[in-house]
Amino acid sequence: MSSLHTNPLFSRLESAERVLVAGAGGGFDIYAGLPLALSLFHQGKRVQLANLSFSALAGLPSASWLAPDVAAITPETAPHQAYFPERTLAQWLKLHGYPCTVHAFSRVGVQPLRAAYRALIERYDIDAVVLVDGGTDILMRGDESGLGTPEEDLTSVAALAALDVPERFVVSVGFGVDAYHGVSHGLVLENMAALERDGAYLGAFSVSRSTREGALFVDAVAHAQHHTPDHPSIVNGSIAAAVQGAFGDVRFTSRTRGSELFINPLMTLCFAFELEGVARNCHYLDRIEHTQLIRQVSSVIEEFRDEITQRPPRRIPH
Repeated sequence: MSSLHTNPLFSRLESAERVLVAGAGGGFDIYAGLPLALSLFHQGKRVQLANLSFSALAGLPSASWLAPDVAAITPETAPHQAYFPERTLAQWLKLHGYPCTVHAFSRVGVQPLRAAYRALIERYDIDAVVLVDGGTDILMRGDESGLGTPEEDLTSVAALAALDVPERFVVSVGFGVDAYHGVSHGLVLENMAALERDGAYLGAFSVSRSTREGALFVDAVAHAQHHTPDHPSIVNGSIAAAVQGAFGDVRFTSRTRGSELFINPLMTLCFAFELEGVARNCHYLDRIEHTQLIRQVSSVIEEFRDEITQRPPRRIPH
């Protein structure tokens, strides 16, 4: 049992020497893990970064591939591709003097993704993994009225759930951003309460721009927006805006035109959980276990939802 003045997640990571911080849901998710990764870097730990990728990986040269479905992305990788969040982050890391390789996982089903994770974990002798979701749909159990976009998130959870790593965690950053995808955040809070009862909730901490890591995160998001102007991250843009004290319907990209945002301080909170608990609380995780393709994961989730009674949205009464 830790003391109130210490954070349970960082206490659990204190003895880890080699940590993998991975984006669970693809796109720019790894950016949501950047404040944590930078904090671990600053503590002298050896940190590897990875992301389930939406980038066009198929055309990468053979030298980029560490193993099937996992590639090492550097600042020089695929310069002709305009959208490549992993490369953009690698370029920012090099600019600021950090190790600048970001690993990219192919967008595949549980079995090949698990093999790719295993290869990366063995290559770097990883003793702790932190799976980060920009948003909260990684906490959806499957019976909610709206799941957001859970396919990649829960494929990542399932892939890691069966691997033997001393410490495995899930961190959710950006409370509220998934409302755009139909997530009821009243149900998110209900799920968090269930994870607390299960002993899997490790508390929360906030990303503040008064910290070195918070300021660097804001800079990294601005760098990504500049270098990916046609497809900037709404999730990380929202989190960065909240870190800077913005509130309400804030415009930072034309991609949000026609929708009303609610940027607020809760988006800066990093909620931490034991990965095993998140896996236990997902009602369909066993059904996606043998999938090879991400579209199989989508089909399994649809079939599961056809069989159940969904929980209606829960309004937050404040």
